[in-house]
Amino acid sequence: MSDIVRLDVADGIGTIVLDRPKMNALDAAMQRRLVEVAEEAAEREDVSAVIVWGGEKVFAAGADVKEMAEMSFTDMTAHVRLLQKFSRALAAIPKPTVAAITGYALGGGLETALCCDFRVVASNAKLGLPEITLGIMPGAGGTQRLPRLVGPAKAKQMIFTGRPVGAEEALAIGLADEVVEPGEVLAAAQRWVTPFVGGPAQALRAAKESIDRGLEVDLQTGLEIEAQHFAGLFATQDQKSGMRSFVENGPGKATFQGV
Repeated sequence: MSDIVRLDVADGIGTIVLDRPKMNALDAAMQRRLVEVAEEAAEREDVSAVIVWGGEKVFAAGADVKEMAEMSFTDMTAHVRLLQKFSRALAAIPKPTVAAITGYALGGGLETALCCDFRVVASNAKLGLPEITLGIMPGAGGTQRLPRLVGPAKAKQMIFTGRPVGAEEALAIGLADEVVEPGEVLAAAQRWVTPFVGGPAQALRAAKESIDRGLEVDLQTGLEIEAQHFAGLFATQDQKSGMRSFVENGPGKATFQGV
């Protein structure tokens, strides 16, 4: 069962692999496993950046509708906590993350991708939140993360209609960061995160948290969050070695230890 979601680590990159044939439908077992794997990726010192990858044919076609179809209000009141827990765990990984999307990323699949910092998308991909066509709405963060990414009007259009968008439209509205041919998606995602391997891990963590937390609060509170993180980095070895290298050798030549 644990193989339905696994973490493969190589060369400083952790790849979270979704592997529940045929369509990577996100049932409760898969959601629980995503929490475990996200927390492992967050804690491992040999992981500098993370890719979420559904395989060569499909990213994830959504939650397991058969599992949810007969749930009562009471059942879903409990289950929605799991939906929120797995998506929050992915979003909370304190390292750069990228979703490598082939085929369909629908419903919970797109909500999974929205938890990542970046999205690399195959030219034949379809991305959408079709929950409205089932008489429900997104419940794993879609109504919150999508409008923050593409703006409220575009998000409402996608959510109210359930219409999926293709790769080029996703790129145009800011839902995708790069479009490549289907066979190149994983390699492209690796190119996105490779520069972070061996980088200043504490500074990256602080920058990500400042951005993500800042989007949730007013500007003045966000500036306070930034100021605290900025000052805190002057307690790290990477700040000392980075600035010393700049003074002595010029920009872009520092070697970081991640501490």
